[in-house]
Amino acid sequence: MAQRISTHPFQRRALVGVALAFTLAAGVMPATTFAQQGPMEIHLHIDGAIATATLDNNAAARDFVAQLPLSLTLQNYAEIERIATLPRKLSVDGAPAGITPKTGDLNYYAPWGNLAIFVGDDAYARGLVRLGRVDTGLPALQHQGPLKVRIERACD
Repeated sequence: MAQRISTHPFQRRALVGVALAFTLAAGVMPATTFAQQGPMEIHLHIDGAIATATLDNNAAARDFVAQLPLSLTLQNYAEIERIATLPRKLSVDGAPAGITPKTGDLNYYAPWGNLAIFVGDDAYARGLVRLGRVDTGLPALQHQGPLKVRIERACD
């Protein structure tokens, strides 16, 4: 016989608190915590150099953070992008149909499931969702690839 879970508000809050504690212990940042903390900083380790980036607060960026840390190989694409396939697709809930990327933008290309770091400006692209912006260390990403990169939250 299945045990009934209480629907009393105080007991529900306790269960949510326990779930949050296990989630944090596992190293996964829930979307609500990210939203409450404000901007999320990440580090990109590239061949001995470190680039820093600040992520936007949107569904795709929150999904991206949940996948960190990541080790990827960035490939050159169209001379102005460094791209890599992510382990799983990101949510694009609430995202515009596309954006006009600028140098230093950290993006997600939804049709392919790729991380796309722009090292040059480009024209409007449908399916492109901004994740954030590279703050420092962009020259390390501007080298011709392939580039091995490890991406992690700055607080890790």
